[in-house]
Amino acid sequence: MGYGAVWAVAKYRATPRPSGEAYHAVLDWPASQNNIKIGQVSGVAVDSAGDVFVFHRADKIWEGEELALDTIPASTVLVLDSQTGTLIDHWGTDMFVMPHGLTIDADDNLWLTDVGLHQVFKFDRAGNLLMTLGERGVAGDDETHFNMPTDVAVAEDGSFFVSDGYGNSRVVRFSAEGKYLTSWGSQGTEPGQFDVPHSIAIDSKGILYVADRGNARLQLFDENGQFISEWKGSTLGRPWAVRISQTGNIYVVDGGDQSQFWPDRTRVLKLDSDGNLLASFGSFGDAPGQFIWPHAIAVGLDEALYVGEVSTGMRVQKFTR
Repeated sequence: MGYGAVWAVAKYRATPRPSGEAYHAVLDWPASQNNIKIGQVSGVAVDSAGDVFVFHRADKIWEGEELALDTIPASTVLVLDSQTGTLIDHWGTDMFVMPHGLTIDADDNLWLTDVGLHQVFKFDRAGNLLMTLGERGVAGDDETHFNMPTDVAVAEDGSFFVSDGYGNSRVVRFSAEGKYLTSWGSQGTEPGQFDVPHSIAIDSKGILYVADRGNARLQLFDENGQFISEWKGSTLGRPWAVRISQTGNIYVVDGGDQSQFWPDRTRVLKLDSDGNLLASFGSFGDAPGQFIWPHAIAVGLDEALYVGEVSTGMRVQKFTR
């Protein structure tokens, strides 16, 4: 058996079969006539009007190396029509070094993290800067610094949580005005410890879900950082991203185990509030409905799904039931 055949068999075995509700990739979304190059898509979110915001790296590629403070000379935030995929707006030129997380709060403010700048930003939907946290290009682990922060979750009272991140292994809570309140976590495998807290989301009950990527688990906490439980196992895989719909469903990107040379599973999971699997779909590859390093997920008002890919994936796909 040649290498190609062995690779195909390995790919097949690495990919769990789809289950539950069927999801289908929407073809020609984003619209091909947009004539804009999409790079590594690190973040995606949907606002109250249903518009889809994409945070991407344009021509810049990141493979884990140390980052210089060179900003990206292209629009890094794209706004797409959810139905047609046409480009509505774009901004973010010369603002970011290495885009990462994107969250939209109940007031349609955008929360963006930059792992190169070690900063967290709050913008309105038109791209006007409202708040900056962290010191530009300076890493740290105190009340005013981050070390490659990855994502933001915003509570109903406006306080917010930052998963911090690649360099630190903690979650940091701030008031709605940006005042440091508390933090928790350290490097490790025990409950309340992290190995790359990569994504964070909060549900209507105030429960925080942290995608603890290096430890291949979701950890659940209350808003004060009290550990509640962990979800872990072959069904869940390795969570890279987590988001929660208005109906309380939990969507997880299982990005696989980051194999450089061998086919790996890559898929999307839909869970209920107890962590039971409702649906799963996706496999490794670059065809519609497949993924290469899926990095971010967003849930539309109609529970359509939007999945962004980094590495050589460099796209955002839309899925409907």
